[in-house]
Amino acid sequence: MNQDIRNLEPKALWNHFADLNAVPRPSKKEERVIQFVKDFGNNLGLETFEDEVGNVIIKKPATPGMENRQTILLQSHLDMVHQKNADTEFDFDKQGIEMFIESDWVKAKGTTLGADNGIGVATIMALLSSKDIPHPPLEALFTIDEETGMTGALGLKGGLLDATIMLNLDTEDDRELTIGCAGGIDITATGNYTSEQVKGNASGFRVSIKGLTGGHSGMDIHLGRGNANKLMNRILLGATEEFGLQISEIDGGSLRNAIPRESFAVVAVPQESSEKFKAFIKEQKAILTQEYSTTDPNLEVLLEDASTPTEVLNKEDQYKILRSIYACPNGIYRLSPDIENLVQTSNNVARVLVKDGKYKVLCLTRSSVDSEKDDMATAIKSTFELAGANVSLSGSYPGWTPKPGAGIVKLMTELYRESFDEEPDVNACHAGLECGIVGANYPDMEMISFGPNIRGAHSPDEKVQISSVQKYWGFLLETLERIPVKV
Repeated sequence: MNQDIRNLEPKALWNHFADLNAVPRPSKKEERVIQFVKDFGNNLGLETFEDEVGNVIIKKPATPGMENRQTILLQSHLDMVHQKNADTEFDFDKQGIEMFIESDWVKAKGTTLGADNGIGVATIMALLSSKDIPHPPLEALFTIDEETGMTGALGLKGGLLDATIMLNLDTEDDRELTIGCAGGIDITATGNYTSEQVKGNASGFRVSIKGLTGGHSGMDIHLGRGNANKLMNRILLGATEEFGLQISEIDGGSLRNAIPRESFAVVAVPQESSEKFKAFIKEQKAILTQEYSTTDPNLEVLLEDASTPTEVLNKEDQYKILRSIYACPNGIYRLSPDIENLVQTSNNVARVLVKDGKYKVLCLTRSSVDSEKDDMATAIKSTFELAGANVSLSGSYPGWTPKPGAGIVKLMTELYRESFDEEPDVNACHAGLECGIVGANYPDMEMISFGPNIRGAHSPDEKVQISSVQKYWGFLLETLERIPVKV
């Protein structure tokens, strides 16, 4: 099916995307894709180098007649979110993404597609390898580890780039011209618990929550989708209070920047309460199905018989863990009072793992206001510390302050109106983009972010629209032709 992708227009872009998707590229394991991009630049005879943290920079001179235009920085990140459905057999460390076409969309078989940000990377590759596309002087910045800490952008030094305008190709709606974004911080709560023998005669069960929509924990957080970790915790706490349920293990969610779609728990219930527990799960399934019928129509709450666990959490530790997760905020914390419908601050309870005497909870807090981001992180830290956990805050990165009067914003806004006979959505977003971080060392660089329609990013439902890629590609080429001369 990947061959069908190569026949799509624009062929250069789609062929580079297919080549890129054959290279495993999880965050923090980008060695192979770094070499892939370096080989690409060197084979073209272009100035190519890797900086000290692993970002790759490639420079291409202007086409004849455009040498006096401002230098443009094209920027995308090399890593992708690796997430798959539980029933999909796939090794992200060894296999390339298996793609297919469905109507006007390119999708992947049971995994993330990597259109975020592979389409941006492929776009830049198509421009660098082109021989007939007019363009000003180009610099390409391929950053690493955007999805799990933005360490590539954070490690980028000043003085490496000459560009005065940066085009970040990492937005997921082709009507949007993004000029600002949220910052973020990682919260990690860890601790130990004491195990004990199951009390009395007990029956073992495996509880599963599956089929949630999930999505990007920034771009989709306002949609009110179910969080598998929070829903599982709700069920387990209710069953603990009603039946004396004992937990053996919990395993929910995966990556900080993905709204968790699945959670699994192995539990023990007193035998005399087994039938009532089954009825309780059936009742909870009906309640949650009703609550999330709009946002998560495929939600499943499953109960299966399992071997009775030999060890479970002791009562006190189970009490603390369940209640701290229950108290931890999830979703929107505050909307912007200044920009209509913009989420200002949020939190995603991304990962919960309770097993073998240890537990951890991973969150990602985002905000376009750094002081509010830090305040919310402190509140969450306090919640888990009260339960006896060790809590660390790490990976903090700043937001990107909008500059609506910048020349590139005015140019692309007018060009969009002219090209498509409608107004673009010039906005700030709640996702984390690298623009603000890059701008810390290049404060005079004008910046804007745009891209084609991508839906379901950070989930196995991820897809990119073929016709939108064509629209975005044409818009980019016209933008490059209209870049003004150097001042």
